[in-house]
Amino acid sequence: MKTVSFTKMSDGTAEDYKFLADHEAEYAKELPNRIMDALAGLKNSLAGYKVDRLEHSLQTATRAERDGADIDWIVSALVHDIGDDLAPFNHDSLASNILKPYVRDECSWTVQHHGIFQYKYFADKVGLDAEARQKFADHEHFDAAVRFCECWDQTSFDPEYETFDLEHFRPMVEQVFTREAWATT
Repeated sequence: MKTVSFTKMSDGTAEDYKFLADHEAEYAKELPNRIMDALAGLKNSLAGYKVDRLEHSLQTATRAERDGADIDWIVSALVHDIGDDLAPFNHDSLASNILKPYVRDECSWTVQHHGIFQYKYFADKVGLDAEARQKFADHEHFDAAVRFCECWDQTSFDPEYETFDLEHFRPMVEQVFTREAWATT
């Protein structure tokens, strides 16, 4: 069989869906490579900062690793802006949804909300509420998001900061994105 037999999902057979499940399992094995390719693509992303988006992501992950963070945090830091190209106004939600099946909730929640937590550092200069993150003050992951932004994300625009290169993170990306999906929840 090269393709399924149906043109409407409701007409699919058990054999069709087994065939698709096998294809999906093989395709899923390549997820770490697709993640790495998408990260490499950040080299040619949003301009205007002193560093490109890839370098920013590498700095954020390098800071997390040097700070003793675990693998979930390091990979989350690396991937946190992967949505910039496709979702410039909700990049944090896109990145979080990529991470969510593979990392613990603390990390994916932080990535999902890091945009509003970053307001603390610039919103007053552009007419926004620098304290907007306070609406999450009672959330169990509030302090983690504050730390992520304060220590790793908002400080990672420095062209002089010595970062690990993308290949350094490949084993961690492979480890995280080959986990059984949703096994951490």
